[in-house]
Amino acid sequence: MLCIILGNLLIMFAFLTDYTMHTPMFSLIFSLAFLDLMSSTTTVPKFLAVLISDSGVISITACFTQMFFYGFLKAAEAFLLGVMAYDRYLAICNPLHYFTITCSNLVWKLVFCCWALAFCIVVVPMTATIRLPFCGPNKLVHFFCDHSTVIKLACGDHLISTYTGIGVGLCIMITPSFYIVYSYFRIIKSVFKIKSSHGRLKALSTCSSHLLVLSVFYLVGAGVFISSRIPYKSGDVPIMAAFLQNVTPPLINPIIYCLKTKEMQAHVLKLIKKIT
Repeated sequence: MLCIILGNLLIMFAFLTDYTMHTPMFSLIFSLAFLDLMSSTTTVPKFLAVLISDSGVISITACFTQMFFYGFLKAAEAFLLGVMAYDRYLAICNPLHYFTITCSNLVWKLVFCCWALAFCIVVVPMTATIRLPFCGPNKLVHFFCDHSTVIKLACGDHLISTYTGIGVGLCIMITPSFYIVYSYFRIIKSVFKIKSSHGRLKALSTCSSHLLVLSVFYLVGAGVFISSRIPYKSGDVPIMAAFLQNVTPPLINPIIYCLKTKEMQAHVLKLIKKIT
């Protein structure tokens, strides 16, 4: 947890304290770091508290609050990754007009749209779940309040809530992926038009960080979604998959951007030297 907090805070502070980083690409990386930090702190501290104190009690209000913010932040991150694909598409396919099209105001408007869309989508399954009757014993076999786990505690018919959750989950995973695939199709098409191999490699290298972040997010997310829908004799598999989803992207994303983006690496090292 400490590594997650430090890694994402370093990226955020590097962006906030260095005006030269206030470009569209780094604005999006800052937004991703903020979402990673918030999503991990929504669930992991409670999990650590359960391990330390052996008390897994959580109020119904806190449970639904945690469930909403976790879904909301993960949805916002999925849409943000789609916006980042659009940013890479413009940087490679329209390099001369890149800073004209993607001004700071437009980037922050797109980030706000990601948050607003995520909020509107997540409210739907939350509303359906809150209306369900919970008669008890309300005992979750999980380390946080996950939608698919909470609805199983309902003593009424939760079919509508179940299918609503599945539909929203698929929408969050698939909708941005269509735009991501389209953006990278156009990117690859433009890259192949470059005559020199050095130019092609240089163009593709600008996308390497985003592609790695995408791979981590979608592979882990797909694994969690599938594992939560398959019945197991033991509940350890979906719990472990969900834990990895909570920890892996927030932990790896700062490492990817620091290692693969030279500008970010330089700014973070500069910030560390100032602090020390």
